[in-house]
Amino acid sequence: MSRRRAREHNVRMTNDDLRKAAKRRLKAKRDFHLYLGIWAAVTLLLVAIWWFSSGGDSSRYFWPVWPFLGMGVAAVFIGLDAYGPGSRYITESDIDREVERMTRGDDSKR
Repeated sequence: MSRRRAREHNVRMTNDDLRKAAKRRLKAKRDFHLYLGIWAAVTLLLVAIWWFSSGGDSSRYFWPVWPFLGMGVAAVFIGLDAYGPGSRYITESDIDREVERMTRGDDSKR
């Protein structure tokens, strides 16, 4: 497909589409910050439960580490959704670069 033809097939985002995309990005960022707050609250609650159930003996098995790790993995993925490489807009230059790569058969940057 030639560059000219690729541009003809390219649909530009309307103002409404941009507003919707911006709203989705802002919601993802807000949700990530909310999740971090929930993670901190759950961490404090579980450490308190562990502390009081162990009688203050810090040498006892620290079982809250497992929920912390599980929630940490979730936080990484939520953060990537909000701030990761897939969260930026696809620009015209990105599309042009991809079309150029496709037309010359260079798949090395996939």
